[in-house]
Amino acid sequence: MDDPENTDTDFARARVSFPGEEARLPWLAMLLDAYAIVDTGVAIAIKEQEEERGVKLACRKGCEACCTQSDIPVYPLELVGLYWFAAEKISGPERDTLKQNLIFHTKGRPCPFLMECACSVHAIRPVSCRQFNVFGEPCAPGEDPFFTRRDDVLTPVKAYTNRAFSVMLPFYDVKETTDEAVDRIINGEVINLQSFDWKKLVRTMEGYDSRNP
Repeated sequence: MDDPENTDTDFARARVSFPGEEARLPWLAMLLDAYAIVDTGVAIAIKEQEEERGVKLACRKGCEACCTQSDIPVYPLELVGLYWFAAEKISGPERDTLKQNLIFHTKGRPCPFLMECACSVHAIRPVSCRQFNVFGEPCAPGEDPFFTRRDDVLTPVKAYTNRAFSVMLPFYDVKETTDEAVDRIINGEVINLQSFDWKKLVRTMEGYDSRNP
């Protein structure tokens, strides 16, 4: 398994950049760095699983099974990122559709950011979404493969996950970078995206609209 500290090329390829916004919002660079580490680890793990087990990734564009799960973990820094992206980056008819999704979202419905079988916040989607990958057959409607065929679900590489969350630690005012500190964040700060009151985001979006007509 590759060392998270020694995958500079993969990291650079995986990292999404918003230079102007990153200069204005210090937390954004931190979040995007963390996501690039996660994406690098996921890409390496998928390749290894495909080669070792002789299986292929089932996930494809247009598949929305992971977006309909009842529990989608998200962390406070990720939530800030979602608020920013929705308020400042989504525009036009998609923005109006997203507002309606957020207003009427309740637990049990698909993720409110799912629009026309695609993720409207894909560039800044949470770690849990990035790491949810299934091999073999695509998920059946309503299937949670964690329970029906756990062996087909990618197990994230802990070294990459820990490294990514360690990059986020300053946001939580945590100065130590030990695995124990990371575990405290992972176990103590998690929110279920499906249970969150997304009407708050609608108010943020409308506030942004009023300032930027």
